[in-house]
Amino acid sequence: MAPHDQHDRPLSELVRELSESQAPTITLGELIESLGASALAGLLLVFGLACTLPLPPGSTTVFGLPLVLLAPQLLLDSPGPWLPRRLRERPIATAALRRPFARMIPWLQRMEAVSRPRLGFVVDGPGRRLMGLICTLCALVLILPIPLGNMLPAATVSVFSLAMIQRDGVIAMAGYAFAAASIGALVLAANLIGAMLRTGLSALSLT
Repeated sequence: MAPHDQHDRPLSELVRELSESQAPTITLGELIESLGASALAGLLLVFGLACTLPLPPGSTTVFGLPLVLLAPQLLLDSPGPWLPRRLRERPIATAALRRPFARMIPWLQRMEAVSRPRLGFVVDGPGRRLMGLICTLCALVLILPIPLGNMLPAATVSVFSLAMIQRDGVIAMAGYAFAAASIGALVLAANLIGAMLRTGLSALSLT
């Protein structure tokens, strides 16, 4: 498949092909090649959406680690994703990816249906770098074992990634709303944990 053909096709179609692949394994390098010109934002969207799904404990850490490597590259205006050679060539069992990829497809199709190129200045240049900074911070949150703390940061990464793929400034603005909600939720969680710790320490001091 030619690279320009891949670029012109919706990401949901490419993910469907990957979910239906009969190959026993796939490497991250092959995944990058299959995503074509939108590989960097495409990988961020795929791994971001994976972190929003109800998967077994620890899954967000597994899917969050690639985000920690990929998101900062938006700050450098990287034309394509860079990963260490060892990571690019590491095989991943396709059986482990089929279920999360299949569950992503309806969400991708819904998002693609409501997005289109508009307000391009919001997703270009400084706007792209700002989104990259926020995605990097969200990725760092995703690898932490915070109960129920992954949904909003993962949604933020997913929405920003879609905005970059579709060059949709309106979707990018929605991403900023998710980012603000993520900050609020994390501050609330930190306050609750702090209050619980203080209560526990007080109870211990009274015994």
